[in-house]
Amino acid sequence: MTESPADARLDVVMLAYGKEPWLAEAVDAVFASTGVDVTLTLVDNGSESVASITRRPGLRVVKPTENTGFSGGCNLGATDADATAIAFVNSDAVVAPDALAKVRAVALEPGVGAAMASIRHADRLDVINTAGNPLHVAGLSWAGGNEEPADRHATRTTVPTLSGCAFVIRADLWRELGGFAPEYFAYHEDTELSLRLWQRGLAPVYVPDAVVGHHYEFSRNDLKFYLLERNRLLTVLTLYRTRTILLLLPVLALTELAMLATAVAGGWLRPKVRGWGWIWRNLGFLRTRRRQLQAERLVGDAVLPLTPDFTPSNVEAPPGIGLYNAFVRTWWRLVRGLVR
Repeated sequence: MTESPADARLDVVMLAYGKEPWLAEAVDAVFASTGVDVTLTLVDNGSESVASITRRPGLRVVKPTENTGFSGGCNLGATDADATAIAFVNSDAVVAPDALAKVRAVALEPGVGAAMASIRHADRLDVINTAGNPLHVAGLSWAGGNEEPADRHATRTTVPTLSGCAFVIRADLWRELGGFAPEYFAYHEDTELSLRLWQRGLAPVYVPDAVVGHHYEFSRNDLKFYLLERNRLLTVLTLYRTRTILLLLPVLALTELAMLATAVAGGWLRPKVRGWGWIWRNLGFLRTRRRQLQAERLVGDAVLPLTPDFTPSNVEAPPGIGLYNAFVRTWWRLVRGLVR
């Protein structure tokens, strides 16, 4: 790593869990970064690959007593961060030498607060994995621009939600927000963080020339289905204003029915029902979290960049998606002006 100015320090947090075939490459790429003086905290959430990582100056390994999930692991890794900005990089993401410096510079701009890299497929760096994740009015989110040519996403822009794969946030803002809610464990924590930025009048930004190669694989398992659905509902129920939820009730109800049917057809009904059960058993937490998030916001839901169209490219569209999108689009057109 080339020497960089003292004021260009950057704390980087990376998590490892289970088999991590790309961990060494991801760590080496962070330390090869130019334009920033990096310190890397590697959180060992239970990975057999961490022991093979060569110790070096600037590397700190933290091993919690149990798997803290992505949310808790990020929080733990950022505990002792003392630079002006913190980067979070996935263990299967390989940053280009100048990527972290470019994203850090944008994240520190006034009115930004956090910025993400251009996440490309590692084996096809000219193809996007995500250029910022869209956010559906019912809380659904997906990899935006996945499988599209990178030159189609060559312009810096604000994004509905950041990708947790590789992003930088001001350290003071991270601490003010309290990091990720550990209750999320994994999935949608980056969505919640992004919405909290929007509700503070800060715009998450996509940096197109900060390239990160992501060894992306869309996995499917019961735990993931459970967390995705549970955390989607948790995000909507705690972040949207009451007025917004009431205006969207028909859409939210239809979405629940659609997701229930999808769960039955896909063989993951139990995880879906389990998510409802968690919400019911933790109504006290939801009320507390909702009061906190509603109290800290500075602007209304009208600023949220929500979309009525559910158009993910990384999953097969379920039957009836055209009718679903048509209904949601029509309803959103009717009520959008009433959202405050």
